[in-house]
Amino acid sequence: MALKKRNKLSAEFSMSSLTDIIFLLLIFFMLTSTLVKIEAVDLPESDSKTVAPVSIAVMIYQTGMYKIESLEVEEAQLENVLSNKYMESGSNPDFTVTIVAEKGTPFEKVVRIMTLAEKMKVKAILATQPKKNKV
Repeated sequence: MALKKRNKLSAEFSMSSLTDIIFLLLIFFMLTSTLVKIEAVDLPESDSKTVAPVSIAVMIYQTGMYKIESLEVEEAQLENVLSNKYMESGSNPDFTVTIVAEKGTPFEKVVRIMTLAEKMKVKAILATQPKKNKV
């Protein structure tokens, strides 16, 4: 009587290489993401959890002073400085102006930056801080 030899195929899948790939992707995205440092100002609170890329940050203080990348700018120079920064980026279609307005800043100052961004046909976002839970 001839006995047949049975070959069993193993249906196993090794997850070790997959976790290595995921870990490398995580490191890649952490290193290539844009980290934004915003000066310590009292920002308005919001429920929004949107995270957007920042090309340039325009700070507006209660006193009416404007700051672009640690450079104090007069209101008359805003349009020139912003358009120069936009041109330096190579007219990037994803160029985003982040408006960092201190709490209590006159809204006209914020609208001025938003109008300039619209004129340049770029995105403008308003930086806020998360609402504090009142318990």
